[in-house]
Amino acid sequence: MSVLSQSSPLQKLELLSKPSVVDGVATRVRYVEISGQTLTLSRKGPIYLLELEDQWYEDQKDPDAVIRALRKGPGFRPDIFTFWQRFPESEPKYPFYMETESIAVLRIDSYDHWFNKQIKSAARNKLRKSQKAGVEVREATFDDDFVSGMVKIFNETPIRQGRKFWHYGKDFETVKKQFSRFLIREDLIGAYYQNELIGFVMLGDATNYGVLGQIISLVSHRDKAPNNALIAKSVEICERKQLPFLAYALWADSTLADFKRSCGFEEVKLPRYFVPITQKGKLALRLGLNRGWRAAVPEKIKNPLKQVRRYLLDWQTQFAAGSPLRHRS
Repeated sequence: MSVLSQSSPLQKLELLSKPSVVDGVATRVRYVEISGQTLTLSRKGPIYLLELEDQWYEDQKDPDAVIRALRKGPGFRPDIFTFWQRFPESEPKYPFYMETESIAVLRIDSYDHWFNKQIKSAARNKLRKSQKAGVEVREATFDDDFVSGMVKIFNETPIRQGRKFWHYGKDFETVKKQFSRFLIREDLIGAYYQNELIGFVMLGDATNYGVLGQIISLVSHRDKAPNNALIAKSVEICERKQLPFLAYALWADSTLADFKRSCGFEEVKLPRYFVPITQKGKLALRLGLNRGWRAAVPEKIKNPLKQVRRYLLDWQTQFAAGSPLRHRS
């Protein structure tokens, strides 16, 4: 019998708050505890969504119990409860309204297979170029020297990939505090050139797969392809830990997607469910606003706006640096 049909008493849901970091900004998040899991509340335009806090690392254990607690229990109610089937479960198994969530995934058989069969020749050449340039990639320790290197990388430029960079302007203590939260499940990998940290990746262990968290390098050393070298080391570690897959965040058409594709990553579509809890949630679902206003904007409108944003941010950065803006083809 479905949990939704049970009539056992429900405990009143209490909306709590705690310090967290969202999009690189220290803030407080609101959350509830249901069935032993933490679900956080976020606002997407006119609606409030509730979802599992650690969805890359945890499965949503009992969606029926969550829905029952939200719809029938006393106390707090979000507009929509959303969850996905965590990779590698890609076949839909729930009857709720569903959309797809695309993530970048690399299947790992062995390092040699990845290097010789999965990556494109351009990525292979960049990896060789990185080695010839003298870039050394190794597992690192989260000590003061490493944090200082992170701070230098973060504060090199305020704009990355056409967006304002979340971590620009952060000092040593802020970086140390924010990035020490999940070290219990992460391997640190550093790319070094002449003993200077020029890039790093935080490789998470999600049991079924590895997760590339923060991966970043100095723009001034981009010619040495440190990110390719960091991906290679991540593959090596996943093979050693017998993790059959490596996930690299969401998949989206961009220059970053081109980089992922060249390194052997493929797009995998996972089911994401949206369950309305309130009348406003039902209306938002009918209007296609279940992901918020921004997600509802058509790509043919969104893409030109992204180009305008990129141009304005370039202008702002170069104006602040005292150099004229050059048009890019």
